Amino acid sequence: MTTNVPVRIHDVARLRAQRRSLIVLVIAQVLSGVGLAAGVTVGALLAQDMLGSTGLAGLPSAVGTAGSALAAVAVGRASQARGRRSGLALGYAVGAVGSVGVIVAAVAGDPVLLFLALFGYGAGTATNLQARYAGADLAAPERRAGAVSIVLVATTLGGVVGPNLAAPTGGLARAFGIPYLAGPFLLAGAAYALAALVLAIWLRPDPLLLARALEAGPAAEPHAPPDDADSRTRPAGERRRPGVLVGALVMVITQLVMVAIMTMTPVHMHDSGSGAAASGLVIAVHIGAMYLPSPLTGWLVDRYGRLTIATASGLVLLASGLVAAGAPDDSVATFAVALALLGVGWNLGLVTGTAIITDAVPLATRARTQGLVDVSISVAGAVGGLVSGLVVAVAGYPLLAVGGGLLALAIVPVVVAAARNR
Repeated sequence: MTTNVPVRIHDVARLRAQRRSLIVLVIAQVLSGVGLAAGVTVGALLAQDMLGSTGLAGLPSAVGTAGSALAAVAVGRASQARGRRSGLALGYAVGAVGSVGVIVAAVAGDPVLLFLALFGYGAGTATNLQARYAGADLAAPERRAGAVSIVLVATTLGGVVGPNLAAPTGGLARAFGIPYLAGPFLLAGAAYALAALVLAIWLRPDPLLLARALEAGPAAEPHAPPDDADSRTRPAGERRRPGVLVGALVMVITQLVMVAIMTMTPVHMHDSGSGAAASGLVIAVHIGAMYLPSPLTGWLVDRYGRLTIATASGLVLLASGLVAAGAPDDSVATFAVALALLGVGWNLGLVTGTAIITDAVPLATRARTQGLVDVSISVAGAVGGLVSGLVVAVAGYPLLAVGGGLLALAIVPVVVAAARNR
């Protein structure tokens, strides 16, 4: 009877630490969601106003996601060396500094400083995504997608509140002599700073470091299945897991399509006569759809398998592009539906890809590999943001939307190839 005691102690330690980690991560994600959404709402409009060019309106998104790429590497390496707490807190702190830099650039009317600050602001976006991996560190293999979804859904509250504060924060900024469109970055800076503080103080024990210690302990081996668990621990119908490349491709494609369409929708609405409040509402719906379905998505991925839900993400993104392309210029409701579908498609792809990556990589190199994968996601977002403005300037918003939807179908051959290799 005594031989089972170490296993039970191991289980209790893991379960308690996982619950505590998820609570702290949820709080930090709510805060970071505010910072993330505030900048998304007005970043393109601020650049358009400062540069006087629609063709360059996608540049802030490209610069911000380029900053995300660099931050993903830094956060991944810091997490690998010192744990999730240090890596995530560092990323949010840099995002807060970048937010302040955007405000200074707007006051000075300096586009170069604006882009440098947006580069730093992108660290907050990268960290917000990296946090999902922390939710899975202590989770059992068959519950990883569900754990990831809990962290992602926490971003919903902040993501929905942030865009709807665009107008009030703009008015507050104007009262202090700051340009109206820079107002949401006041909120973003404060939100990112608080998220960094929460993680630095309360994310203890560190989930990644504890997972390594438990895996190395004498009680872990006979009870906890390794990352390459046998078929009995896997969802029905999925006896072999696809690898890192498949997970990365799914997330890269969904990120590129999502960023491209999302970036130019507020610009298109603005040019069609809609105000900041209307754009903020549509972006709020979009960000809510990006994160709110996460619990359902996690359950679907764990229940029906990674590849099935990856295919669904491509089809939903196609539907989003078609709805956006056919939306009347003055129909806020139709744009909201299109961007809701865009958010859901992105969510399906992100949760699926994250589960695939976590399945495929051992704890010894997990954080570093996850950081490198997120670099590719950030680069895809940068490309989507940069190209989106050029496509709209040359061919119009409807073509961008349709093209993005068709590009999302590239997920299907990736899934087919992975299924054949199982």
